[in-house]
Amino acid sequence: MADFILAIDQGTTGSTALIFDQELNIRGKANVEFPQHFPKPGWVEHDLNEIWDSVRKAVQQVFLHSKIKPENIVAIGITNQRETTCLWERDEAGTPVSKAIVWQDRRTADYCAKLKKRGLEKKVNRTTGLLLDPYFSGTKLHWLLNEGTTTLARAKKGKLAFGTVESFLVYRMTGEHVTEPSNASRTLLMNLQKCEWDREMLKLFQIPETLLPPILPSCTIYAKTKGFDPLPDGVPIAGLAGDQQAALFGQACFEPGSAKSTYGTGAFVLANVGTKPVYSKHRLLSSVAWKWQGKTNYCLEGSAFIAGAAVQWLRDNLQIITKSAEVEELAKSVPDSGGVLIVPAYTGLGAPHWIPQATGLITGITRGTQRGHIARATLEGVAYSVHELLEAMGKDLGKKIQPLKVDGGASESDLLMQMQSDLLGAKVVRSSIVETTALGSGLQAGLAVGIWKNLEQIKKTWRASTSFTPQMKPAERKRCLERWQKTVSAAKMLA
Repeated sequence: MADFILAIDQGTTGSTALIFDQELNIRGKANVEFPQHFPKPGWVEHDLNEIWDSVRKAVQQVFLHSKIKPENIVAIGITNQRETTCLWERDEAGTPVSKAIVWQDRRTADYCAKLKKRGLEKKVNRTTGLLLDPYFSGTKLHWLLNEGTTTLARAKKGKLAFGTVESFLVYRMTGEHVTEPSNASRTLLMNLQKCEWDREMLKLFQIPETLLPPILPSCTIYAKTKGFDPLPDGVPIAGLAGDQQAALFGQACFEPGSAKSTYGTGAFVLANVGTKPVYSKHRLLSSVAWKWQGKTNYCLEGSAFIAGAAVQWLRDNLQIITKSAEVEELAKSVPDSGGVLIVPAYTGLGAPHWIPQATGLITGITRGTQRGHIARATLEGVAYSVHELLEAMGKDLGKKIQPLKVDGGASESDLLMQMQSDLLGAKVVRSSIVETTALGSGLQAGLAVGIWKNLEQIKKTWRASTSFTPQMKPAERKRCLERWQKTVSAAKMLA
């Protein structure tokens, strides 16, 4: 009987179920989208029941499409949108207390500003590796607990449970309340060096410890399925990871200095820095990459909040394309962006700026501007944003990062990847498996149950698909980057 791994990738706009074998051949894939909720400007929410339904349907569909029997699944890995904040009842059903507050949500910007004025950011950064920004879970959870008249009191009595999305899914699938370090390190509540909840941070954000799950290693048997109808009872959930750390693992970035960029809803650049955290001097984030066999690996991260979402904006708001896949053809319809430059700060500016109040900026529009110029400038805006992150990361690590491994849906755009290589002046390598986020959590699950014995076995299975080398002349690159810097400065001044 063949052994297969089920990987669940619960993302910002949809849930994907992936089945693969020991040779990393994908044997089945299914994706189910779910709605986003925008109750006020700057607010982004998810309905946890809609997330749950999308996961169940994706798992059901992957078995139908692959013809693989559920009883042949030997382990489950789960990866997830990270900072999205979930609060639910400690009942059998895991009933949501409210809608989840999504990582893109900016409602706690004023609260973060007040904490900064108190001079607390340095302490928060040294403890957690993060910055005071509404991006992270701690301020979102503080808001949820103080919004309802009885929510905080019920939390103190142990009636409620908090978790990021993977924690909620495990609770629904098994009845167990757990998390792991890569997700916990994105909450503002975990001590980065100890991989434990930090009492000072809990006090600062007024979070009762009774809400929190234990933090277990990234590769271990957390629990076994119970009453999750697409699968029989007893299947181990053995790998949990935040989506970006899962992609770092799936890209086999096991050596310090190796790095990847994932182009999903946002763009996220992570570099493995080894077994000691590196605290950024350029406002990047320090997080746990994974913890396995008693060793913790750390990473530096830079986040651009908008990547694929910029293409969705062209499709849904401007309606200049009907499908996201059409953006590349439209962008190729013109030889360049015609002087148009877009700063895609549609949900604020992330690293290295961290200005939640910032908004998008489009410059260079003339009477001659066409749809193709807007499409091309949109892709260029994503590539510029990623370049900023890698430039800051190189300064922190004292060396240029190359090659850059890439993955995620938008990495399938040859035009975008060539733009990225041109701006970086470095080689860009696309993985043969674009779904490296799901793959990473599945690989960790496989390690936990013994399908792979060590990281070297996994590294040998990694395969590149396409490489991109710089075609832009250095003088042109310098001119383009200088114009970008001036435009970003203008966006910051307008915030």
